[in-house]
This record gives sequence, C-alpha cells and structure tokens, in this order.
Amino acid sequence: MTSVTIAGNVTSIGELAFYNCASLANITISGSVSNFGNYAFADCSSLASVTIANGTTTIGTNMFFERRGLTNVSIPGSVTSIGQNAFFGCGLTSLIIPVGVTNIGNDAFFGCPMTSVIIPNSVTSIGQEAFYSCSNLTSVIIPNSVKNIGGAAFERCSHLTSAYFQGNAPTAGSDIFSGDSSVTVYYLPGTIHWGATFSGAPTKLWYQPQPTVLNFEPSFGLQNNQFGFTISWATNASVIVQACTNLANPNWIPVATNALSSGTNYFSDAQWTNYLCRYYRISGP
Repeated sequence: MTSVTIAGNVTSIGELAFYNCASLANITISGSVSNFGNYAFADCSSLASVTIANGTTTIGTNMFFERRGLTNVSIPGSVTSIGQNAFFGCGLTSLIIPVGVTNIGNDAFFGCPMTSVIIPNSVTSIGQEAFYSCSNLTSVIIPNSVKNIGGAAFERCSHLTSAYFQGNAPTAGSDIFSGDSSVTVYYLPGTIHWGATFSGAPTKLWYQPQPTVLNFEPSFGLQNNQFGFTISWATNASVIVQACTNLANPNWIPVATNALSSGTNYFSDAQWTNYLCRYYRISGP
C-alpha cells in the first residue's frame, strides 16, 4: 500500500500494525483513534506526510520511530501528550506543538533536523533527551509553564546559541545543554532561582522589547487587600500603569509611573476595592 486513511469508527491501532509497510507514503488518521500501539508506523521507509485529525489525545510511544523521510506532520490541538520516542530519528525540519500538550516524552524528537520548534505555554514537563542532537536548532523559547526538564534534553544541539526562559528557573539536570558549546540561557528580570550558570550554560538577562507583566508569580493578583503585579523590562526604564473601569468605553487614567530598578518593579493598587471592576495596562513613557 502507498496510502492509508483510518476511518472514523476506528478507536485503536495495535502494536506494529503497519510496521515495515515500505511503500506507505501518506497516512490520514481520524480523531476517533485514541490509542496507538508501540511502533505502529515504525520502519515505514517511504512515509513523508501524516495528518492526525482533531480528537486524538496522545501521540504514542515509538509511533513514528526512525522515520527519517517523515518531514511533515500535523499535530491537532486535541493532543495533550507526546510519548517517548514518538518522533525519534524523524526528518522533521520545523514543528508547532499545539496548545494543550502538557508532556513531551523522553527522546520524543531525538535527532530530528528541525531548525525551529514552538513549545506552547501548556507544557509542564520536557523529558530526558527530548531534543537530543537536534543539530539544526539555533534557538528555543521555554514557556513559564515548564517546571521540569529532563537530563540531556537539548544535549548535542551543536548550533544552539540561545535558550530563552519566560519563567522561573525550572528543575533540571546538570547536563541538559551538554555539548552545546555556544549556548547562552536568557531569563527575564524579576524571575527567580537563576544563577551565573544554568545546567552548565552561562546566563544573561533577557530584556523584552516592551514591558511585560509576570502573571505567573505568587505575588500576582490580590495580596493583603491590594491588587499587584511585577513589571519586567529594562534596567532603570520607566513604565506607566493606567487603569480604567469599562473596556467597552475605556477612559484610561494614569495611576503610577514606575522606575524599573534592576529591570523590575512591583506595582500595587490599594484602591481596587473602590471599584466594581478595574482593568490595567502598562506602557513605556
């Protein structure tokens, strides 16, 4: 066979189901399939394109193992987990991981020649060697939702120069950037648990082009009868905080001008209780 469409009444694909179908080039999988057996499409040497319909929740373990010819895959927004070795050794050159995925399994994209990857702000865990030896990857943004990164997750990404972290330093092994001699870790002013190095890589402050509210911090929101948040931007820059009470017909009024010593400043509003609703926005001077 050269192509296959999995119909909407199929809910499970068994282990090794299409193993070694050497002429199979295109697969369309309906969203009714929720379970994939190990190596379901392994060793399909002609496989170049896969479309997975919305409804599938898990990309299974070893599902497309060692499919170097697989350069295009569409992952639907219903997927919440990408299993161990799911795309190990595939030929993916770029990838958008959909919002909703919470876990990227061990070795999930091991050896893929991707030049870019977008990790959404829903992923909480990146497994061991998840992007090991993705040698064409030059930069990566780690969202603030990520709390744990497994060992060697980005090891031997030889062209990786920049890893941008949007939140506090996650729990990580000592070797996630091992072999990446040119990589620098960038972190936002106001985020915590960062040192001079992170997992062996040097660190630098990451200044945003516009002021940013760190809305994941414990100090965000209601605090001791006042509403507050940390503003992150450039050292000693000034930021204006404005407020209004009606977004349908807004009348923005300046309520504070904050100088960002060391790149951050904490804004708090003790007057918020005087209003049924109050909205805030920030901007440069």
